[in-house]
Parts: sequence; C-alpha cells; structure tokens
Amino acid sequence: MTTIPPVFILSTGRCGSTMVSNILNRHPRVLSLSEFFGFLGLNAFRHQRPTGDQMWRLYSRQSARTRLFLREPFDELLYPVDDPTARFTLRNVPTILCVALPHLTDRHENLFDEFEPVVRRQPRQPVADHYRRHFEWLGDRFGRDVWVERSGGSLLLASTLLPHFPEARVIHVYRDGRETALSMNRHPPFRTLLAIFRKFRSWGIDAAALMVKAEHPDWLKAQIETLMATVINPDRLPYDQVPLADFAELWSLMIEMGHRIFGHFPPDRLLPVRFEDVQADPENQIRRLIRFIDPRLEDDAWLREVATVPRPTPSKFQQIDPGEQAAITEACRPGLNRLGYPLEGAFTQTS
Repeated sequence: MTTIPPVFILSTGRCGSTMVSNILNRHPRVLSLSEFFGFLGLNAFRHQRPTGDQMWRLYSRQSARTRLFLREPFDELLYPVDDPTARFTLRNVPTILCVALPHLTDRHENLFDEFEPVVRRQPRQPVADHYRRHFEWLGDRFGRDVWVERSGGSLLLASTLLPHFPEARVIHVYRDGRETALSMNRHPPFRTLLAIFRKFRSWGIDAAALMVKAEHPDWLKAQIETLMATVINPDRLPYDQVPLADFAELWSLMIEMGHRIFGHFPPDRLLPVRFEDVQADPENQIRRLIRFIDPRLEDDAWLREVATVPRPTPSKFQQIDPGEQAAITEACRPGLNRLGYPLEGAFTQTS
C-alpha cells in the first residue's frame, strides 16, 4: 500500500454510511473495510499488546456480544447464513465473516482461511499495530492504496478508536436525527442496543454514557460491553417498550460526543458529509469525499458509475403522529442545533 493516511468514516449509524462504504468499495484503489470494528466492538482494544493467536481468536470466534446482536438477520449482514452450503450459521459465524470479508469478496471463506496464518504469525505488539499490519496485508492482497474503515454506530467507538490511530483522518457522515431515530427503531441491532440500555437504566447504570466518554479506559469500556452481553437474557429485554425518544437521545448523545472528540480537527483531518447533500448532489459530494481521501484517487469513470447510487427518499418523520414528532425533535434538539438542522421540519430531500 502507499503512504496515504488511513480514514475512519464515523457516524451514528442509519445515516447513509453503509451507502458510502459501498460506493468506496467500487473504487479500484480504495480498500473499503465495512463493519470491521463494528462487530468486534470495544473488545477490539481490550488487550494492549496481544499475540497473533489472541487476535485470531478475536476474529474467528463469535463473542457473546455478537451473538446478542445477531438475534435475527438484518440487511447489512453479508454472510449467507441461510445458505445450506455455507460453513457457518447465524449462531457461530465468526466476527470478521459477518460483514468485513464478504464486503471485499464473494470468496470470503477462502479469504478467511488465507487470512488466518497472516494474523497468527504476528508477534506480540501494540493492538493498533496488529490492525495496521492486517489492513496493509488486505490492501496489498486486493491491490488497493489506502484503507477506509466504516462501521455503523461508530461514534460509540470514536473515543477508543482515534487515540490508537493518531495518523487517521475522519469523514463524519450524518443525517437529520429525527429520520435517523426512526430508522434505528426499525433496525434489529439498534433495537437490541436500546433495550439493553433501558434495562441497565432500570438498575441505575447509564451504559451509553460509560461507553462513549473519552476519559474511561479501554479495558473498562470493554468490561461494560462484555457485561451487557453476558448478564442480559435476550428473551427478557423490553424491545417493545423503547420509545422513539430513546433512539433520538442516543443519536444526540453520539453527535455531541463526536464533536468533543474530533470537532476541533483541522479541515485536512475532518470532512463533514451530510447524507441529504449526497442525495441531492451525489456527483459533487462524492468527488469532494474522494478528494479528501486523496486527490490522486479521482477517477471519472468510477464517479459516473457510483453517482447513480444515492437516491432521494421521502421523509418518514413527516408521516408520524405530531405528538411523537414533538417528542423526537426535543430529544434530538442538542444534536440538531450542533449540526445546523432546522427544528421546524426534518431536512430530507423528497424529489
């Protein structure tokens, strides 16, 4: 790979970041890593200096956390769990086979086998150096010049990720929080996450705040996440008792925390990307995005192809009860003000 500094696409999730990841995946020189850290979660940085064997166990075994969030399939899960010829099922698919490797190739099981000795032979070293070596190997394997990692809801990981990769830049993808909250409410992993947070609140624990705050050490965040996955009985979670306002509050919390963590970055390290702008003017917004990663990556043929991917979508927020609209708007207010969205109506392109 070249010396182009890596990039993290950070977002609340349910805001178009998967679309951006798919667009970059079509670029012949970009290694688009989708949900690599999203499925590893905070356990990705639990060990300060792991061995190669420890890293492979992290990649190849399904954790209690992953099992909890795979209660049912969802669109972003790329491994063919329903295929009778597949090696793994929903209950034992390895972490990096859920999305990350199938995003790169249809021959994901072969890549999984090829990747194992690469990971295992690494010496004991700082955990971020393991990831750098692994991503460089994948980049060379696919002939790419720069890696870009994107995980849904990655603002929950931002305070852990960025200190480990001080050379990385950030693309912050965001969307009107009211539309995002409604999308979270329909998404199985987010419904599970919010039901867990609600259960912990009933015990007097604000798990969301504990996970995102930068001042908490990595091991503590990982312990909280492990605790969430091991003490919770998924069959007893209050999935249907989570109000829409809870999703809106989580969105606003992530937006505010993201601002504290990287809002001070200079323009060469931070690119804000508004989902609605990409819908309205895909060619110019995607050109802006690839120029931020590296101007040498501009490719007119690729741009013409991927500019057809974004599509305007009608507002779901405008279709719900006015009382719910008011509650969601109020819960989103801090984040909406931070990002410059109008409070009087969802900012969604409809034509």
